[in-house]
Amino acid sequence: MNQSAVFIFCLMLLLTLSGAQGIPLSRTTRCSCITISDKPVNPRSLEKLEMIPASQSCPHVEIIVTMKKNRGKRCLNPESKLVKNILKSFSKRSSTRSS
Repeated sequence: MNQSAVFIFCLMLLLTLSGAQGIPLSRTTRCSCITISDKPVNPRSLEKLEMIPASQSCPHVEIIVTMKKNRGKRCLNPESKLVKNILKSFSKRSSTRSS
């Protein structure tokens, strides 16, 4: 046998014996929001609102708002009364724009 054939045989044997496995799916939660702010938010200062429903990767509903004038993003508590009112006003605003 020549050297290249021996090398390929050893490589194949090594790969077979090593039991090459795929990377398992993450078993930890991967939520976008690490901390949730309970500070009041002025709805007029909001540029964008994202609602991310609960999923396999994150068991919580997440509300992420982007503030105007480069003030960054903030995660809000979806159970707070203020956030529920903001969601209602955004849904009304988007329904009037689509009409």
